[in-house]
Amino acid sequence: MANTIDIRRRIRSVKNTQQITKAMKMVAAARLRRAQERTVAARPYSAALMKVLASLATRVDVEKHPLLQHRDEKNVLLLVVTGDRGLAGAFNANVIKAALNAIRDKNWASVQLIPIGRKANDYFKRRSIPIRRHATQIFQALSFDTAREIATDVSNAFISGEVDAVYVAFNEFKSIIAQIVRVERLLPLERNWEETQNAIEYLYEPGPEQILNELLPRHIEFQLYRVLLESAAAEQGARMTAMEAATKNASDMISHLTLTYNRIRQASITKEIIEIVSGAAAQEG
Repeated sequence: MANTIDIRRRIRSVKNTQQITKAMKMVAAARLRRAQERTVAARPYSAALMKVLASLATRVDVEKHPLLQHRDEKNVLLLVVTGDRGLAGAFNANVIKAALNAIRDKNWASVQLIPIGRKANDYFKRRSIPIRRHATQIFQALSFDTAREIATDVSNAFISGEVDAVYVAFNEFKSIIAQIVRVERLLPLERNWEETQNAIEYLYEPGPEQILNELLPRHIEFQLYRVLLESAAAEQGARMTAMEAATKNASDMISHLTLTYNRIRQASITKEIIEIVSGAAAQEG
């Protein structure tokens, strides 16, 4: 059985850990608020952009645009979006697992990866899957320019025929305690245009074809930017939940160790009293 000195030392260690987890929870909560605001603000623009594209697609020949051309998915580029840090529960592991499952289930002939986030980069650089480029430490100051640079690279690879499709695996933010792992196709674009028969006829200037050619690349850039925003918010939510659970577990462990400490101390005192009484009784005898 451990002595009281060892238990006191362990209690002090757990209390120090609890202070760290509590501080990390507060930091994650502050960052989550900002990330959630940016994510929620981006969703209406994404929906409006898709609505405009749907209106344009019904008035032009979409087969002529290279970003809408469907080919057999033999050579695929997969973006895996994780965080740069751990201590966020199963946030990073779930995305990596979803990416590996997609590679196994879809039976692509050739796969290239773009790991976004240090955790994905550290995992896949030790595997045999080729990595096209690295993108780490981007969530510290996430900007639209970063998403544009990556989107331009993958768009050029798709237009040139180097890859037949581009997919992205990421965590979608739903709430503080809920993140949904998704594997979505980024290129070619899904042509699920919804246009009613009584659609309003618009006059486009300079023309629907030119506007579509301008909006499609921007749509790709913004969709990737939205994915990064969703992942950033989901990471902070996962970290906040994980640190809250760690803080509660530390409290339970401190209570258990304190009870054990008191029992050992009480047993030691009782033993000393018995020895004193027995010694006094022996002297009287």
